Amino acid sequence: MDSSEKARKKKIKKQDHLVDSLVSKAKKKETKPAAPGDSTFDKISAINSRSTINGINNNKKKTDKKDSLKLRTLLCLILVIVIFALFTVRLFDWQIVHGEEYKELSVASTSYTVPSQATRGEILDVNGRGLAVNETSYQIVINRIYLDNGKMNDVIISLIGMMRECGAEYIDELPISVKDGEFVFDEGSAGDVEYIESESMLNREGLTAAEIIQGLAERYDVTGVTDPYLLQAVVSVRYNMEKRGFSYQRVYVFAEDVDSDVAAIVSERTQTVPAVEIRTTNERVIKYGTLLSHILGVVGSLSEEEYEEHKDEGYQLNDTIGKFGIEAALEKYLRGEAGEKTITKDADGNIVSEKETVKATPGDTVYLTIDSNVQAVTNYSLAANVQAAKKAGEAEVKAAKEANKKQQSNLGEDCIAGAAVMLDLRDFSVIAASSYPNYDLSRFYDPDYSDYLFTNETTPMFNRAFDGAFAPGSSFKPCTALAGLQEGLITEDTEIDCTGTYDYYKDDVVNCMHVHHKIDMTEAMARSCNYYFAEVGRRIGITPMYLYAEKLGLGVKTGLEVNEDTGFLAGRDSTDWYEGNTVQAAIGQSDNTFTPVQLATYVATIANNGVRYQTHLVRKIVNYERDEVVLYNDPEKPTVVADTGISQSNIDKVKESMLAVLTTGTAMDTAGKYPIKYAGKTGTAENAGSDHVTFICFAPYDKPQIAIAVVLEHGAMSRYAQRTAMDMMDAYFNGKTLAQVRKSRW
Repeated sequence: MDSSEKARKKKIKKQDHLVDSLVSKAKKKETKPAAPGDSTFDKISAINSRSTINGINNNKKKTDKKDSLKLRTLLCLILVIVIFALFTVRLFDWQIVHGEEYKELSVASTSYTVPSQATRGEILDVNGRGLAVNETSYQIVINRIYLDNGKMNDVIISLIGMMRECGAEYIDELPISVKDGEFVFDEGSAGDVEYIESESMLNREGLTAAEIIQGLAERYDVTGVTDPYLLQAVVSVRYNMEKRGFSYQRVYVFAEDVDSDVAAIVSERTQTVPAVEIRTTNERVIKYGTLLSHILGVVGSLSEEEYEEHKDEGYQLNDTIGKFGIEAALEKYLRGEAGEKTITKDADGNIVSEKETVKATPGDTVYLTIDSNVQAVTNYSLAANVQAAKKAGEAEVKAAKEANKKQQSNLGEDCIAGAAVMLDLRDFSVIAASSYPNYDLSRFYDPDYSDYLFTNETTPMFNRAFDGAFAPGSSFKPCTALAGLQEGLITEDTEIDCTGTYDYYKDDVVNCMHVHHKIDMTEAMARSCNYYFAEVGRRIGITPMYLYAEKLGLGVKTGLEVNEDTGFLAGRDSTDWYEGNTVQAAIGQSDNTFTPVQLATYVATIANNGVRYQTHLVRKIVNYERDEVVLYNDPEKPTVVADTGISQSNIDKVKESMLAVLTTGTAMDTAGKYPIKYAGKTGTAENAGSDHVTFICFAPYDKPQIAIAVVLEHGAMSRYAQRTAMDMMDAYFNGKTLAQVRKSRW
């Protein structure tokens, strides 16, 4: 190495030493503040030293930051690779290693949601006496969940054999029977046959009964059955299954209301056939078939039309529904809420789990306002007096013919029907409501009996108490009197001269039964003077008259929970009206027709001093356990429908005139003999055949508790309607039973 090179290295070494010395001094100055006497050179040196150090440190930090970023990137990349590797392995396991196993499990392991029916609420009378109740019965059902498709027909054949052996019936709705070994259509089967031939089923028209059986057998894969009776039976069950929507969610009811002995035999013999189940159900039982047949109603299977109407409310095809009466009117309370059960099957068709996911809620129980004892007496007395009126009429006809009298008919011989209603004046609740002819509601689904009900000329199913509209006759006269008094057209002392024939309108002549001469309102009411009330009606005019009638409850619905007729109010509802018609309307003729429950509401409103309450049949609704009230119609808090606005003094005057009807008037000889002081009005209305007769009353007179209306269709003589009312009062006031009333006939 030459001398110049050595000198250069020595110079560099000195410079490095100088730098190190400066750095050391700079560090010391960073930790120790400069003294006031420090030189400028020292300050400059310190600044230069710091700049040099910061540059070195920044370079170092940049290098460290780059290294850290590279490390983090590498770690994230490794993590992503690991996650994707795990997913790849899992997918390989699912799809390749265990693919077939999971595929089979997903197909075979299936859950089904099955509805469970709720217990229907019961219907009781006002005292808690059962009217429509639930009793345990048995059903044989086929459950699709447990059934192997290939064994369905075998199971059905086995069940049919058991039922025939026991002499029991199963459900058969196929419109084809077997007669002498041949298939024949049932009478009235055209509609069902048309459906079977439609595109929905066989899609062929004009088939014979045998061709339909063969077509259905092919549809349901029924093979190897040569006995025509058995073939028809199997095809019928399969046909019923299809109609009823038999599925995993809906069992098929093979037989219902099965005897316990039959249920035991079927249960024992089908222990190895899980698809056949014996289920206990709550059968709807009418305890007293003739007691309240026109009001209670029945439940029955949903028709296709009803199902379409109610399916959005959760109804299933196998459900039942109220058909009419209280059962239909209060369906939403009585029905309850269905529950749900989830059933899961494994690959082999075995049930692996059953879980109740929604518990069924039973329906509510309904207490009616009906008193069973008063109702029973009313039914009996009404029937007895209708029959007595008919018998008396026949005797009158016979006597008239023997005496060769001018009138030899329309004397009551055609009296075959009637109705009677009693209301509680506290709230206008119905204590009793009877319609005659009556029928046995418990036999409603008996085919032979139902044929009688629907074909009998007396129409026993027609509820004359709520739906029958009859001309009221003179029982309308209290309404005419109230309107005349309130409008200031008469006073209680106003006298009108009755000549026996009221002919103010030559085309509307009104005849009176007697010539009463000058007569005031009270006497006119007691003697039922047509002349007097025809004149009062003329003074009032038809419009004010029917407006008062409406307020009193005539020609308007009363508010019942079940179906009722509106009636017909003369003038308001008439198509043609002439001024002279008003005098006919004033005496309860013309177009006036009212239901017995309207007449009872009308007389109750008079007894209640002109205030009309809502007439009703329900006292309260409680839950099934009967420990919680859902709805309560408190008799001490009635629902006011209308206030007639008639003054108390005018109401009192009409009440007094109705009292005179029983003390000195037309009802004196019969109803007037009843030991309780009360008020009423008789009525006789002309129509085709014998006259209709009515009797309305309220009792007791001083503190009214009840109101009654009785109508005998073609009864001719009012005394029989009066006798019915007297029997009803005996049951209410004296607690007389049916047996006691039978022994104490008037």
